Amino acid sequence: MAAATTARPSSSSSSTPQNPNPFNLPPWLRCPLTFLCPPPPPPPPPPPPPPPPTPPPEPAVVPLEPRRRLPGLRVTTEYDSEEAVFAHKVSCKLAWGLAKLRLSFQSEPQGQGEDPRQLFSTPVLGFVTKHFSAMYDVERNNALLRGNASLPGGAVQLRASHDVKEQEGEVAVITRLGDPSYRLEISSLVPYSGLPRATLHFPIGHVSVEERTTEDEQKMLSVYGAAKADFLDGILTAQYNENDLNLRYCYKDNEVTLIPSVSLPSNAVSMDFKRRFGPSDKLSYHFNFDTDDWNAVYKHTIGKNYKLKAGYDSEVRVGWASIWAGQEEGKAKAAPMKMKVQLMLQLPQDNFRNPSVLFRVKKRWDL
Repeated sequence: MAAATTARPSSSSSSTPQNPNPFNLPPWLRCPLTFLCPPPPPPPPPPPPPPPPTPPPEPAVVPLEPRRRLPGLRVTTEYDSEEAVFAHKVSCKLAWGLAKLRLSFQSEPQGQGEDPRQLFSTPVLGFVTKHFSAMYDVERNNALLRGNASLPGGAVQLRASHDVKEQEGEVAVITRLGDPSYRLEISSLVPYSGLPRATLHFPIGHVSVEERTTEDEQKMLSVYGAAKADFLDGILTAQYNENDLNLRYCYKDNEVTLIPSVSLPSNAVSMDFKRRFGPSDKLSYHFNFDTDDWNAVYKHTIGKNYKLKAGYDSEVRVGWASIWAGQEEGKAKAAPMKMKVQLMLQLPQDNFRNPSVLFRVKKRWDL
């Protein structure tokens, strides 16, 4: 019994793990040699912060349907004091710019009394697209039709015009000759009245052959054309028309432009000289050796929209000066306030005490 009793604790002690520190001693008593004892493990790192909350989705914005706008109107009015006539033009784009409807007419201020119809004279109604246009003259009850088309690739182009009232027109065919810089144009009147006109275009000019009727009612072929080429640091141009030859040479650099010309067989010689004194000042002079007539013009520009000009013409014996607001060759839409103004003072040499003032105004409105 004693042996059995003593064997039972030994079996239980072997199966149960022993506590290395049964008395809960402090660390400095558990291991007297602290430099031989490993340090305690570091504390576990803190858990990562939770992700930020996902923002709620933005509400979908449904675009509103654009309002249907009426086609915009463009109104242009021009007045010339020398002719004392207002010229009006009203245009409107249709079908998203694929076509344009245009109305032009004139009005005379002196027509307000006896003849009010002059306030709306010579009206012309037009319909214009890229390849077709129709202009209707209300007073003459006539229409002028024009059209053009091209085959795929652009190798052949067609052009036609027709006057409804006169029952006349013209048809032209333009084709490329291999190289795009070489083109042959053949045009003929409708109804047919003779051989068609043939024009050959090449890189330095063109030559045309046309059948014409002389004063003796005789038909003959007429040749005319023009060509230009580089010559002596300039450009030499030759124009030929019915036995008249005009030769013109142009030399131009940053400051000087020299243009002598001679006509044969009349031997008329003229000379143009232009001198630029800076980006805003320029002097132009023309002299005709055949008649001894000459004219000179001095131009001064202020920016790109204002210009001062002064000159003299010996043929009509008139001196003049003018002021331009807006580009002289530009359109009214590019001018300040979409308005071009020209004011001119003319001073006749024979009657300098009686000067005349002329002005021209062109204004555009976009409605």
